[in-house]
Amino acid sequence: MIKIVGMISAVAMPFFDIPLIARIIRRKSSEDISLVWTVGIYVCILGMLPASLASSDPILIAFGIVNAIFFTAVVIAVFYYR
Repeated sequence: MIKIVGMISAVAMPFFDIPLIARIIRRKSSEDISLVWTVGIYVCILGMLPASLASSDPILIAFGIVNAIFFTAVVIAVFYYR
């Protein structure tokens, strides 16, 4: 049960980036989003991704992949609307 909840949470958490992306697109502005924060988080996510992929833990692998995909969308939206 713990692993099932962990897997669901690992995959679901990055989906909370969608409201941020939607807000940026709806307002056609990302001025209120810090570029330092965005790039800092993105560098950390990309830095963790190889370790996630090398892990034998499927929950960590799933989180690494989904988090990288969704935060890439955040980065694209922030820079596009900047």
